Amino acid sequence: MLVNSSPAARPTKKTLAMKLGVSRSSLYYQRKRPTADQELKVRIEMVLKVHPFYGHRRIAIELGSNKKRIRRVMKLFGLQPISRRKRPKKEEDEGKPASEHLNLIKGLCPIRPDVVWVSDFTYIPYQGGFIYLATIMDLFSREIIGWHVSRYHDAQLVLDALKHAVGHAIHRLPVYLHSDQGSEYESHSYARIVAHLGIKFSASAKASPWQNGYQESFYSQFKLELGDPGRFEQFGQLIEAIHQQIRYYNYDRIHTALKKSPVQFYNSYQSRLFRPLDKVS
Repeated sequence: MLVNSSPAARPTKKTLAMKLGVSRSSLYYQRKRPTADQELKVRIEMVLKVHPFYGHRRIAIELGSNKKRIRRVMKLFGLQPISRRKRPKKEEDEGKPASEHLNLIKGLCPIRPDVVWVSDFTYIPYQGGFIYLATIMDLFSREIIGWHVSRYHDAQLVLDALKHAVGHAIHRLPVYLHSDQGSEYESHSYARIVAHLGIKFSASAKASPWQNGYQESFYSQFKLELGDPGRFEQFGQLIEAIHQQIRYYNYDRIHTALKKSPVQFYNSYQSRLFRPLDKVS
């Protein structure tokens, strides 16, 4: 059987378009989305290789793309960051007397550095016991400006973190220093030094850790990104890993509220502050 394959026997594009009920030009259209999605997938994978804990919001900031598109492509190709672990609930300090210090930063939103520092400490399991990390964060830039690691959670732990922050080369003393209630922060030695420095002492209400939520959020992600401390045979190796993780947080990791890392945000503030008047728009 012979098939007539002459040009006259084949329908024209116009005829096909009329039969299909579409425009003639659409027959020449080739979908670009699959190719664009594939290219974006590769870019997302490159970001996740460097920042494996980034969700779609941080990836969107990193790539300068729309977060809804990033989320769609990640879902399409099954791309996921390393998930966050559920935080254990903090035990309430039942029977403990309320602190004499009030929450002085409630509703306060600092518009410059060194107005509010927030302080807290957390435990890190290691070799069948715990070590403790105390940190101080500048609330304006979210930068960790002071920290200290110890095998003991006592007044000296939080004092050494404060000393580290005070000795920070580019920072002045804050107006307020905020913390949770705790014997470490309520100690006479700690309160005496804070008063001597002329800093106003602020404390969260009893059993209200959300009033120090900035530090709570930092520790939650920090522990996840630090990984299993048990992989370090030497205590010094763990200290170095903590140091590197804090550096990564300060200098490289995008903070979703800031749209950049804490140090980048601080530097942007400084550049605007000291910009010559004739260059200010």
